[in-house]
Amino acid sequence: MYLGKVIGTVVCERKYEGLEGRRFLVVQPLDHRREPSGPPEVAVDTVSASPGTLVYLVGSREAAIAVSASQPPPVDSAIVGIVDSVDLP
Repeated sequence: MYLGKVIGTVVCERKYEGLEGRRFLVVQPLDHRREPSGPPEVAVDTVSASPGTLVYLVGSREAAIAVSASQPPPVDSAIVGIVDSVDLP
């Protein structure tokens, strides 16, 4: 799991079967200090996030399972939560 900030949206006319009705958002991965960590990526939105929202994501197989456990689609990143706060010592 890792943090990210939604910075944009992706519009797709056609999608892989199993991804119909799903939104795709552009997310900037962040480190624990909320600084950019790597290039932006496209993630499937499972929680109705919006631009500017701090979110947490999962990648790889976990992302595919978060979208659909019965028939995992080919996705690399999925937004699985909206972050309310981050507390660091």
